[in-house]
Amino acid sequence: MKIPTLTILLSSLFSADGIHVQDTAGQFFSSGHTNNWVVLVCTSRFWFNYRHVANTLSVYRSVKRLGIPDSHIVLMLADDMACSHRNPKPATVFSHKNMELNVYGDDVEVDYRGYEVTVENYLRVLTGRLPPSTPRSKRLLSDDRSNILIYLTGHGGNGFLKFQDSEEISNVELADAFEQMWQKRRYNELLFIIDTCQGASMYERFYSPNIIAIASSQVGEDSLSHQPDSAIGVHLMDRFTFYLLGFLEDIHPASKTNMNDMFKVCPKSQCVSTVGHRTDLFLRDPGSVLITDFFGSVRKVEITMETINLTEPITLVEDNSDNGELQKASLSYVDQLPVSEIIHQKPKQKDWHPPDGFILGLWTLILLVFFKTYGMKHLKHIF
Repeated sequence: MKIPTLTILLSSLFSADGIHVQDTAGQFFSSGHTNNWVVLVCTSRFWFNYRHVANTLSVYRSVKRLGIPDSHIVLMLADDMACSHRNPKPATVFSHKNMELNVYGDDVEVDYRGYEVTVENYLRVLTGRLPPSTPRSKRLLSDDRSNILIYLTGHGGNGFLKFQDSEEISNVELADAFEQMWQKRRYNELLFIIDTCQGASMYERFYSPNIIAIASSQVGEDSLSHQPDSAIGVHLMDRFTFYLLGFLEDIHPASKTNMNDMFKVCPKSQCVSTVGHRTDLFLRDPGSVLITDFFGSVRKVEITMETINLTEPITLVEDNSDNGELQKASLSYVDQLPVSEIIHQKPKQKDWHPPDGFILGLWTLILLVFFKTYGMKHLKHIF
């Protein structure tokens, strides 16, 4: 087996506001962030809103596929569709009528579910004003070097979005929450995406810097559903999110696709509604903003100008404990133990020994149990 030679060629320039990486065409893409966070919210409940849960879970699947771990995702979901008595396929949620991909899966980590999905909890997550007892999994632990993706879906109107059919969040409240985040240095750049009727009204009041906003419909327009399924009696997705996910399927971690491409993801001929976006608050040209700046995970790499040949043998030095001699062994790349096997190796039994004080502690426990059971009288009879 011949392993190809890997060569990494990368030219970079460092400045006070971040790292600038230059591609082969000479275009600069500014990247001042060091970590990515995602907040995904389905604001609906009840079976007839099945598509909103499918929307959210599908975006959740996409960001995880591109490398963002659950530890950096806050998922707020009614979580009442998979186990609904009306679901003909229990424990599943599908986003396409071919029923091939179960977006509920077996590794979905819902952080806020059911009646925890409230306006108050949502605003507290964004601003970080949570009780001290709140576990880490329910916190947005971002900082001023964080790029944050915020996705919302549900039922809305001109200047408001409904939560659980019982309360509303206004565009003013949302704008003020983002301003608190900026003042508290909780984000570097923020991408806001909303799929709801009259969605553009929700970003009209934004006034904080470094925000890109995308909405599935303009003021006065409805956002329409997609993929009707007669077997379960509901639509499986909304149009805008359906085409957005199709766009994201072609994105890979090294993709050069930018925000201007995302703005064209669902023309009116497909969405029926008019997709809107706002970029006047953003400091960079959207054409230089990579999709992976928000939908991907920042990876640490070691930059080298040297050629690395993986076919060269590796020399290992082993300590032979029997005679105290050192032995050398040579392994080629193909002979090395796979990482998965190394991780799952069990420690050798002969190397195990009881921790300090284990025997003394064991005898103390035996004596305590004896005294509690028989008392001092039985002890006198023994001796």
